[in-house]
Amino acid sequence: MGCYHKIVVALDGSPDAESALMHAISLARDQNARITLLTVGPTVNRAAAVGTAPPPDLIGVHKEILRDATALIPHDIGVTTRLERGEAAATILRVAGEDEADLIVMGSHGHSRIHRALLGSVSQKVLSQSEIPVLLMRGNGCADPSSDEPEPTPGRARAGA
Repeated sequence: MGCYHKIVVALDGSPDAESALMHAISLARDQNARITLLTVGPTVNRAAAVGTAPPPDLIGVHKEILRDATALIPHDIGVTTRLERGEAAATILRVAGEDEADLIVMGSHGHSRIHRALLGSVSQKVLSQSEIPVLLMRGNGCADPSSDEPEPTPGRARAGA
């Protein structure tokens, strides 16, 4: 029996998040663990000033991210999906606690240019505030989860507790 039983995978549609998902699938298969796929949409904003339109609600994009990710999970791995709203790092940590997760897996950089310039602020917050291990992945860093043979991972991962 493995040391991971419940893995939360935070997704934002970025290449790093896709790499994180593929690695989490391999880990879940190896550890006989369940996966919770999580995406966090922003809270619904009101118009900034009278007469201006509020920013668009991108919840449909987050639903599509979950749909696409779910389609990649092999049938022998248990999966739950969660679409939440709120501040991303706090929500990831809250969901991991609610799910009694053993591990959080996520991309090291988010989808935006700002996140590419720095260690993603969301991943940095999760890494520094989490009470459980966090695995940060960079794009193209994982083996094919349908393969029985693990492949070397050219991407880099950081784990922290």
